[in-house]
Amino acid sequence: MIWIETLVQGLMLGGLYALFAAGLSLVFGIMRLVNLAHGDLIVAAAFVILLVVEMSGLNPFVSALIAAPVLFGFGYVLQRAVLNRVLGNDILPPLLVTFGLSVALQNGMLELFSADSRRLPAAGLESASLNLGVSTVGTLPLMTLASAVAAIFVLNRLLYATALGRAFRATSDDPVTASLMGINPRHVFAMATGLAMVVVTIAALYLGMRSNFDPSIGPARLIYAFQAVIVGGLGSLWGTLAGGAIIGVAQTLGAQINPEWQILAGHVAFLLVLLVRPRGLFPRARD
Repeated sequence: MIWIETLVQGLMLGGLYALFAAGLSLVFGIMRLVNLAHGDLIVAAAFVILLVVEMSGLNPFVSALIAAPVLFGFGYVLQRAVLNRVLGNDILPPLLVTFGLSVALQNGMLELFSADSRRLPAAGLESASLNLGVSTVGTLPLMTLASAVAAIFVLNRLLYATALGRAFRATSDDPVTASLMGINPRHVFAMATGLAMVVVTIAALYLGMRSNFDPSIGPARLIYAFQAVIVGGLGSLWGTLAGGAIIGVAQTLGAQINPEWQILAGHVAFLLVLLVRPRGLFPRARD
């Protein structure tokens, strides 16, 4: 029975990791951009939501709705003004620029918010739970998993059932040909990063309500996101959900055996998957 409980809790944790990874997977799938600042952007979004909460007195969910358009705009401008300039066949310039962005974000947040850890008020959700018979599940972790599934479902529908999604796929396949058909690749890439920032806002909302955060935790969030993306398969959104679940379950199983093994168990699971499937479980990226 305790192992069923552990498995369920791991799936709930995997939902949070899938939210961390979904925006990263979307951006990589469309423009092959590896964003080393992704974890810091999640933390920055959590601070933006916290500012809205403190200034307006609204609950975090409403504050996230207010913050999402602002962060969409930030992502659009960031891609249009900065990242589009370094995209190309050479992967090194985007890595260097996003690494610099990561450093700038961490130091900027440190100056603005200090090194003190913060937390979003959850209005009792952090202690609420539901009895599912075989297991008792926290309400907030369950909401996190449901939000991850919903976000990935919406992103998939957008990619495969809308005109914007067709533009994303056409530009990803061949930007030159897409531009000849009247599509502006710079705008399409900026829209993709803006949408990724909306997903980042959702991830930041649950991160801030489930645990403390401070300006220095971004790189650890980035590692979990990378592991979920790579285990699931580069560019596969549903694979990202599966990857997050695998990392989450591995961590909770490791913690059940020995609390000191939680993070190590996730890394071991990541390496084992790569040994068996070097391209991940559901790869969509092209050589």
